[in-house]
Amino acid sequence: MLEHFFQPRSIAVIGAAREEYKLGHGILKNILQYGFPGKVYPINPKADSILGLKAYPGVKAVEDSVELAVLVLPAELCLQAIDECGQKGIDSAVIISGGFKESGREGAERERELARLARSHRIKVIGPNCLGVINTYQRLNATFAANPPPRGDIAFFSQSGAICTAILDWAQTQHMGFSKFVSMGNNMDISEVDLLEAFADDPECRVILGYIEGIKDGRAFMEVARRVTRKKPVVIIKSGSTGAGARAVGSHTGSLAGSDNAFRAAFKQSGILRAETLEDLFGVAHALSTQEIPVGPQVAIFSNAGGPAILAADAVERSSLRMASFSRETVDSLRACLPPIASLYNPVDITGGVKEDIYRVAMEKVLKDEGVQGVIAINAPQAVIKGEEVARVVGELSKKFRSKTVIATFMGGPTMETAVEVLAQHQVPNYPFPERAVAVLEAMHLQRQWMERSTERPLDFSGDRRTVEEVLRKARQEGHLNLAEAEARQVIAAYGFSLPRSFLVTDKDSAVRTAQEVGCPVVLKVASPDILHKSDVGGVRLGLNSPEEAGRAFEEMMERVRKRMPEAHIHGAFVQEMVRGGKEVILGAVKDPQFGPLLMFGLGGIYVEVLRDVSFRVAPITDAEAWEMIKETRAYAVLKGARGERPVDLKAVVEALQRLSQLVMDFTEILELDINPLAVLPGGTVAIDARITLAPG
Repeated sequence: MLEHFFQPRSIAVIGAAREEYKLGHGILKNILQYGFPGKVYPINPKADSILGLKAYPGVKAVEDSVELAVLVLPAELCLQAIDECGQKGIDSAVIISGGFKESGREGAERERELARLARSHRIKVIGPNCLGVINTYQRLNATFAANPPPRGDIAFFSQSGAICTAILDWAQTQHMGFSKFVSMGNNMDISEVDLLEAFADDPECRVILGYIEGIKDGRAFMEVARRVTRKKPVVIIKSGSTGAGARAVGSHTGSLAGSDNAFRAAFKQSGILRAETLEDLFGVAHALSTQEIPVGPQVAIFSNAGGPAILAADAVERSSLRMASFSRETVDSLRACLPPIASLYNPVDITGGVKEDIYRVAMEKVLKDEGVQGVIAINAPQAVIKGEEVARVVGELSKKFRSKTVIATFMGGPTMETAVEVLAQHQVPNYPFPERAVAVLEAMHLQRQWMERSTERPLDFSGDRRTVEEVLRKARQEGHLNLAEAEARQVIAAYGFSLPRSFLVTDKDSAVRTAQEVGCPVVLKVASPDILHKSDVGGVRLGLNSPEEAGRAFEEMMERVRKRMPEAHIHGAFVQEMVRGGKEVILGAVKDPQFGPLLMFGLGGIYVEVLRDVSFRVAPITDAEAWEMIKETRAYAVLKGARGERPVDLKAVVEALQRLSQLVMDFTEILELDINPLAVLPGGTVAIDARITLAPG
């Protein structure tokens, strides 16, 4: 689909300029100087020739066919140019020009018209307002960047042109090679989803990198990313991770589920490695593009200095990696070749007095050990042996043991510059500090785990859809989007949640009678669709041990709540069976604008927003993803039985999460939902309270 963007046989530069200071001149010059092998047609009605090429007054005047158009025109002229491209039969266009939606309301309207015209002619568009496109294997540089990157096997796309120019300049000194380089600009047509699909089967691409600020279609993105990440690593940095939500929310889930949590969950469920910084992005990419992904988590630390080795070992222990245990044969062979003061067990400290030949023998012994799957070679400056000589040994051994992942930490400044160059020549990535090297190796290990993970489909926990449809229809008909507790109970009960017995009472006498029928102790809760957090206004009483106490509590509650919320519609109160024992957790869902229903799990009760011990996933979830949600929280240690306590029914929690997932997928009009608390007992779960808010319209 994107062949003509990356492998065109002919290019028309519409807006090519004779003046050197204009972008139209710079882009045409870049195409020619980079050695593009196809035909190039400058389009400029005021010029006969530009840079030695015949110029044409319009694209339709070109006698031959054109496969790619690059537009460098004032925004108001781009619409006519796209129309002419369509008449010419051009199916791909890179629009460098700005002045569209990034410039305000008028520009946004211009971009909508541009998109309409492009669709009508079936022209695919990258941009507008972008840097352009580079394919190092095709000698194509259709950008206005000063320096194209070295050739390599990393494909990169970015929603920021400024990030692109900085990276292109930085790549010159960091030994980073790229195959494809795409600036997406305003992302009007070709999106990150299209580029992921294009790069997935690209033999010139080994690793896919991306810088994104948002996603057009979260569902499509996740679907494509799941397929692509099974084939090759995808590493993405997402900016804007600290932005606050755009609307006020009433549920615990809504208050905790910022957009960044949705992206984190989506990336995790799609196998995407998320980078927190640009340094992380390219640090991980460098290792993935130059080394084999480790077959397992067993890491050996090989160092000429004790302190850095210990720091590396500490970092490994904090990660999902493991320190490899050497075989007796390995330990004995190290003892035979290293000084008596050397540390023979992982981490290996060979000491600073070891020469090049001994270094080679010792490191080879470590790499030969079957229990070692990755090695971090640490080297601190010392006088006995030059850093570049050590680097040469590490590089040669890395090539010899290609099945083992080897990365380096050559620590220091100017004294290590030549050594780092030697490592780069041998395709061994270097990181200045051991903690960074461990983090990169862990990212590679996570990629291996994802690629080997068995595929799983969500289980079907279909509920009573007709009951829920009727409850939601009636709520809308009555004009309220916040469901009353009785309505929320009906909804979750229809999807298999167990509930305590609960009865609505409207006066003291009925509270007394109902408490006697239910059996004390009971719980009393105010019934009002306008009160979202009952405890905040004194609308919950627990452990009422007699019918008379329930009656007095009813009168006190009504008086207190009416004083605090005089505008609230109060239907009475619920007398509810009190559930004893177990642990309290929260299950929630909120509708994310990009990914749809986002599920939450964590410790329950009134302090959930304070403790923030929660995890998120995008619905629908599989059985394995439900387990992961639980294990990511501190609540897991409590639920499985801490300090000799009896464990609760974790399988029931997993099922409850999947039932909630099914509910919010079946009814996408649910904007927010909390089940808080969900009591988890040794033999199942009980939903004590529920809150549901519907989307307007």
